[in-house]
Amino acid sequence: MVDDQHIVDAEQIHPRDFSWRLWPVLPLYPYGKRQTIRKEIVKETIWNFDQIQGIFYVVVPIRMTVVKLEAGGLLVYAPVAPTPECIRLVNELVAEYGNIKYIVLPTISGLEHKVFVGPFARYFPTAQVFVAPHQWSFPLNLPLSWLGLPPKRTQVLPEDSSKTPFADEFDYAMLGPINLGPGRFAEVAFLHKRSHTLLVTDCVLSIPEDPPAIVQLDPYPLLFHAKDHVSDIIADIEVNRRKGWQRICLFTLYFQPRALDIPQWSQVLQDAVKASERSKKAYFGLYPFKWQSDWKRSFDALRGDGRLFVAPILQTLILNRAPKETIDWADKVASWDFQWIIPCHFDSPIKAEPHQFRQAFSFLKKQPAVSTGLFSSSSYPLPEEDFKTLRVIDAGLHKFGIVPPVKEKV
Repeated sequence: MVDDQHIVDAEQIHPRDFSWRLWPVLPLYPYGKRQTIRKEIVKETIWNFDQIQGIFYVVVPIRMTVVKLEAGGLLVYAPVAPTPECIRLVNELVAEYGNIKYIVLPTISGLEHKVFVGPFARYFPTAQVFVAPHQWSFPLNLPLSWLGLPPKRTQVLPEDSSKTPFADEFDYAMLGPINLGPGRFAEVAFLHKRSHTLLVTDCVLSIPEDPPAIVQLDPYPLLFHAKDHVSDIIADIEVNRRKGWQRICLFTLYFQPRALDIPQWSQVLQDAVKASERSKKAYFGLYPFKWQSDWKRSFDALRGDGRLFVAPILQTLILNRAPKETIDWADKVASWDFQWIIPCHFDSPIKAEPHQFRQAFSFLKKQPAVSTGLFSSSSYPLPEEDFKTLRVIDAGLHKFGIVPPVKEKV
C-alpha cells in the first residue's frame, strides 16, 4: 500500500472548482462547496477520493474508490459529488489509464451515496452503471431514471457475480435487503482479487485517533466541537483538532453517548443570547452539547486499537433485524482472500484479514466463541452504557410499529 495524497494549494484553485450545485437535494454541510482529496492506495491500481459531509458541523469523510482494470479503463465504487475539482482529478487518471467503464452504486438506503451517481455518470457517457438490487426512495418510490440515473445504461447487479463484465477482476456479495418497515437496507461488498482489497460501504469501519486530512482542510468544525461552552474561543492547535474529531466520532456513531448531556433548550437559548458575536458565527450561538469530563473514555473504547467494528447505529437499528442473513453474508465475505479494507467512511485503508472482518459481527451471536491464539472470534465489546440512547430510539420505533421487531441472535 502507498500513501500518496493529491492536495492542491487552495491558492491555485478557483472556488468554483469546489462547487456542488445540487446540494439542495440533500442539504448536508458543507452544502455547495466540497473539496476533494485523491489518495493513491495501491500503486497505479486503487485511488480514494475523499470529501466531507455532515450536520451541525458533525463532519465525517465520504469516500469514492477508483480501481484500474487489467483489461484497461477504470471502475468507480460509490461516487462522490462530481465537483469540477473531483472530475479533474478523475480525468487525470482517465488520461493515463483509460475511460471510466463501470460505475457501481453498492447500497440501496444511503441517499448520501445515491444522490451523486446520476450527476457523476453524466460526465462519463460511455460508462455502464450498476446498482444494488431492490433500490427504493422515500417518500415516493420513484424509478431510477427519476433519480437521475441514465436509463439506457443503468442495470441491476445480478445475484451471480460471474455474470458481470468485470467478473474476472471482482467478486461481490450482497447483504440484504433487510426490511426496516418504511425502507430497506442493503449493501454490496466488492473484492478486488488482484490487490486483495475489500471495498465496503457502511458495514464495518475503523476510526483514527487524529482527524483525517480531508477533515483538516477546514478545521472550523473540529474546533467547534472542541468547545466545552458556547463562549469558548478555541485555539487552532493539534490537540484541539483531535479533541473535536474524537467528539464528532462519538456523536456520529452513538448520537448521544453516555458522556454527552443535552441541556434543556431553554438553557441553550439563554447561552446563545449571551454568546459573543464571534461565537454566534455558528448556528446563531446555539451549542446544545455538554460533555462530561471523562468523555474520552468512550472514544477510547470505541476506537480500541484501531480494530474493525460495526457502527453502533447499525448494530442497534438495522442488522439486528436480520442476524442470520448478516452472519451468512459475513461468512461468505470472510471466505475471500483479502488483506485490506476500504470503507466509504472514516479510516482507509484498513489493514485487516478475513477473520477480523468476521469477528466484527459476533455481536449477532448468542454466545461468543472461545478466544483462540492472538485473536478472539468475538468482537471487542463496546460499553453498553453508550448504547442507551440508541436502545431508546429502537424501542420507540418498534412501539409505534415503524420498524419490525429485533430477531433472536443466532
